[in-house]
Amino acid sequence: TQLGTGLFLAMHFTADTALSFASVAHICRDVQYGWLIRNIHANGASMFFICIYLHIGRGLYYGSYLYKETWNTGVVLLLL
Repeated sequence: TQLGTGLFLAMHFTADTALSFASVAHICRDVQYGWLIRNIHANGASMFFICIYLHIGRGLYYGSYLYKETWNTGVVLLLL
């Protein structure tokens, strides 16, 4: 969802410093469901990091870091 919403927002966003706020206001007010897509994009990023922190916390709680194979698999997946 991050890729799709990010591409949609990028199509309507202007990166100029004088126009960026106006383009965000345009997305939220004039683009159909732009406010929803912007909120999904912002909250999706936050939820991703919450899931990462929960995953790390679970690994620390269960001692998964002690297993070399599990650690190596996690590092490979992180790099992908």
